[in-house]
Amino acid sequence: MPHASTRIKTWIITAGLLFLASILYAEDGYRLWLRYDKINDPALLARYKQTIQSITVKGSSVTLDIIRKEVSNGISGLLGTNIPITNKAEASVWIGKVSDLAANPAAYSKLGKEGYMIHTQTINGKKSVILCANTDIGLLYGAFHFLRLLQTHQPLENLLIESVPKLKLRMLNHWDNLNRTVERGYAGFSIWNWHTLPGYIDQRYIDYARANASVGINAVSLTNVNANATILTKPWLEKVKALADVFR
Repeated sequence: MPHASTRIKTWIITAGLLFLASILYAEDGYRLWLRYDKINDPALLARYKQTIQSITVKGSSVTLDIIRKEVSNGISGLLGTNIPITNKAEASVWIGKVSDLAANPAAYSKLGKEGYMIHTQTINGKKSVILCANTDIGLLYGAFHFLRLLQTHQPLENLLIESVPKLKLRMLNHWDNLNRTVERGYAGFSIWNWHTLPGYIDQRYIDYARANASVGINAVSLTNVNANATILTKPWLEKVKALADVFR
């Protein structure tokens, strides 16, 4: 029955192509490197779950709330389980400013305003991962680093990481015009939809800020170097402020 065999092969090939197409469609690159898909190594996943049983983020601020959300999303995705984030004094993962540590603040002065430290410490006979910084912004950078350790399947048992930026200003320079064209741009319109600002904040602005913070970018030039002076008028400065509020 050659015809039946041919039809079966055709169906199998078609099904395979449809499956591949669905995979390719699902991954459009939007998440960049901030992908918190569940770890597919059973042994590693079990070790991480054993290590990360409770999480504390000390303090209260807009930036700390962002850290809580990012860490919660990251951990729940990577481990496939929800771990509540609390404000308790002890946890298997503790995130807080140096001023909240029972330690000499002077010993951490070298971290500056945007540096951070991630280290493993034994507390009451149990190992904990401690992420500390002098400022909330330092903690934000450190939180992304911690999630990156999990994404890249790094061991957590004996961490001793210290990161301090060498440059004060780490900046992206956009060549975008106010009409949303991009000088020498070949990837479509500018991300800044000025006509809907300041009233509407696109989710892309938030994700743009997340991506920048994850690699330590702390400033951005929104427009082309030969920008239209219109952007210096009050209505347009209000649009700029709306973006700045997201980026902060």
